[in-house]
Amino acid sequence: MLPHYYLLGKNMADQDNNNALKLFGFEIKRAGKANSNKEKLPSVVPPTDNDGAGYVTATAGHFGQYVNMDGDQSKDNAQLIMRYRGVSMHPEVDMAIEEIVNEGISSSENSSSVEIALDDIEAPDKIKDQVREEFDSIIAMLKFNELGHDIFRSFYVDGRLYYHLLVNESNMKAGIQEIRNIDSAKVRKVKEIKYKKDPKTGVKLVDTIDEYFVYEDKPGNQNSGVKLATDSIAYVTSGLLDESKKKVVSYLHKALKPINQLRMMEDSLVIYRLARAPERRIFYIDVGNLPRGKSEQYMKDIMTQYRNKLVYDADTGQMKDDRKHMSMLEDFWLPRREGGRGTEISTLPGGENLGQIDDVIYFQKRLYRSLNVPVSRLEQEAQFSLGRSTEISRDEVKFQKFIDRLRRRFSGLFLNILRKQLLIKGIITEQDWEEWKDDIYVDFMKDNHFTELKEMEILRERVGLMNEVTQYVGEYFSKDWVMRNVLQLSEDDMKDMKKDIAKEISDDEIVDRSPGAEDEKEEPAPKAPKAPAPTAPVAAPKAPVKKDIDTAQEK
Repeated sequence: MLPHYYLLGKNMADQDNNNALKLFGFEIKRAGKANSNKEKLPSVVPPTDNDGAGYVTATAGHFGQYVNMDGDQSKDNAQLIMRYRGVSMHPEVDMAIEEIVNEGISSSENSSSVEIALDDIEAPDKIKDQVREEFDSIIAMLKFNELGHDIFRSFYVDGRLYYHLLVNESNMKAGIQEIRNIDSAKVRKVKEIKYKKDPKTGVKLVDTIDEYFVYEDKPGNQNSGVKLATDSIAYVTSGLLDESKKKVVSYLHKALKPINQLRMMEDSLVIYRLARAPERRIFYIDVGNLPRGKSEQYMKDIMTQYRNKLVYDADTGQMKDDRKHMSMLEDFWLPRREGGRGTEISTLPGGENLGQIDDVIYFQKRLYRSLNVPVSRLEQEAQFSLGRSTEISRDEVKFQKFIDRLRRRFSGLFLNILRKQLLIKGIITEQDWEEWKDDIYVDFMKDNHFTELKEMEILRERVGLMNEVTQYVGEYFSKDWVMRNVLQLSEDDMKDMKKDIAKEISDDEIVDRSPGAEDEKEEPAPKAPKAPAPTAPVAAPKAPVKKDIDTAQEK
């Protein structure tokens, strides 16, 4: 069996001339490989990431270079993604996904859904302004303010998201011109390993690892694949892997079994209701001593004579005469020989406990738990309460933390595109990004009243505790201790707070004294011209001082 191979260049001439297959798409020029130091470290085990990239081995062949893709599970990945998408269309799953997406992405007519925060990086304001402008341009090319809900939903359902970055290679300084979405089922990341033998031990060691993406218009048809450069693709994954640590799975992976169980329970419930809900009649027909054949014919005649001739048509909503209509809800007709109790009609009762759906509710709750959605949101009659934060369930707190993790993971897409845009335009260098990447983060808009109410309630509780502790300030506690441990203020907040308080106090003192000062100035105002009246320059001020001293001594 010949190994599979991919068309990796723009044409076959490139393969024959270079004997090395070119990548489709642009590459950012670098002084050296970022991972060169890691690749030189001797090891028999390739590095592992949570991107689900499959490792392949390059071999030689008639057409230059082959890539052995035996054992690759591209078709399985495509089928798994299609399975996720099918599951997401289930009403309960769709409702749970909408709860997650609505909490994760908020939109407003006046502001952007996401913003970039650069407060923690050390860079000139001019560079920060350029970074913000490029980030806004990326958001505009993605149309995230309009399609943010759909993009985040695709990321959650598929467990991955891929974008093709289009640039004008003749004018790279212009940056990214278009960001085009790629179907997650048609592209995947591949790591090609080249080994070398250790001259001392003879053990195969990892020499180099080349990363690229493979695009297949028809998943599973590996002969139609195209090799794409890593820099031309921006992607983000869920970070979840299957038990073999080789496949990226969606957040819906845990819900596959509960949703199938819920479907079977609902189907069985419908079948049981249709079969056991109505009452059925049993007709015991006295056939006397008639032979078998005549007795059956006699019973058929009786059935035709007394059978219901009116049938309800569900399509038109009308009653019509249709004797040939066969239904699963037909009555039972049984012959009875001579010596019995004669012709008799009895009734079979319908199914009991048809209103009990505890098993269905159980699997619905199990489904919601598998999706990390609070079960309380399943109940339609349960309304959102704007009460105290202490009344909010622990499930809501866990759900909010889950949303924060999703946002943090999803923000890697924006940072990935932003990095490539800044490097292409030459705004920053690779070294600058390595220093900044841990301090740059994406701020998502929050319109959830839960967060605001929680903060208000926490502040209210802290202020109440501070009022109780205030009477002990100066005796057992200091003001700094109260600010630090009761109000939970940081050192910077304490410094800023003290400065603002001192400034406000000084301003208040000026304001308070100003009316009094004006009143005091109103009285000496007429006496002011009398002061310069005496011409004696020095003796005039000394005389009243002595008089004042003498009068004070006499008193």
